[in-house]
Amino acid sequence: MSTSEKSKLDGKKDKVILSCDGVWKVFGPGSSSIRSVPTAHDLSKRNLITGVHDASIDICEGEIFVIMGLSGSGKSTLMRCLSRLIEPTLGVVMFDGENLLDKSDSELKEIRRHRMGMVFQNFALLPHLTVLGNVSFPLEIQGVNKAECTQRALEMIKLVGLEGRENYFPHELSGGQQQRVGIARSLAVEPEIWFLDEPFSALDPLIRREMQDEFLRLQRVLHKTIVFITHDFGEAVRLADRIAIMKDGMIVQTGTPEQLLLNPATDYVREFTKFISRSKVLSVETIMTSGTAIGSKGSTTVSKDMKIETAAEIILKTDADLVVVDKDDRPVGLLQKNSVFKALAVSAL
Repeated sequence: MSTSEKSKLDGKKDKVILSCDGVWKVFGPGSSSIRSVPTAHDLSKRNLITGVHDASIDICEGEIFVIMGLSGSGKSTLMRCLSRLIEPTLGVVMFDGENLLDKSDSELKEIRRHRMGMVFQNFALLPHLTVLGNVSFPLEIQGVNKAECTQRALEMIKLVGLEGRENYFPHELSGGQQQRVGIARSLAVEPEIWFLDEPFSALDPLIRREMQDEFLRLQRVLHKTIVFITHDFGEAVRLADRIAIMKDGMIVQTGTPEQLLLNPATDYVREFTKFISRSKVLSVETIMTSGTAIGSKGSTTVSKDMKIETAAEIILKTDADLVVVDKDDRPVGLLQKNSVFKALAVSAL
């Protein structure tokens, strides 16, 4: 892990399950012969296009890591390099301590079948198969016996809220329901890592919000390691533990939603964060009065990680300030009404 990436993890001690270091993806004639980092002059002279430019990230076990950027920024290309659906031109991709670039085609196939789940924007359901048939399909490819295929598929169908629709065909389902089938199918193989490439972008806003809620519910149950692609910063902020923002194939900043909002590294990042309500992103910890000797000042407690918007709903119902506690319920600060009002006022500007 690079020194810069260690700093981006902000002290996280979680196991790194997927990482890449110095990954490039160059497109064009002769790009496969590149063996060293190309200069801008070399690329221009040879009429080559860079899809991913020297990307390095670490993704921790159990986190939702969002890669975002505008169309053409390289986010989907990077995700395909991470799963080796396309071959990186240069760099290293490590999955659970092993270099994916050293794996043979047959080894890769087994990894994708048994350890990776993938969901894409265009659902990719098989129209001639029922919901049960679609969800069972990857298990059948693995050679799992029919009884176990059916049992596991039914469990996944229930998990995503489609119980009772097992015998429906894709054309009989709404867009949101079709996406749930895609999610159930990808989860049926019990993947260690879950790749989702703009899975909700084709849905209308209301269904998209419902699917985000469903996604967060599933993550609370399953605790998967997730790589999620989106071009929507609001969606990224709502879902992500950490976000990598890309531009022109380069990662321009990686951090938590709070870090990106409070300390944007470039004007490009600042533009993404400009219209996001701070109260939806910032935690109580950012506006509390620090101190541990405050347990007697209020009977109502809130987590230091709670969003300000949620804490505001609580503090408006009481005359007392709120005691802020850490994950072990130890008092670490005090949340005062004036601080909440000020934060909400700034968010409204």
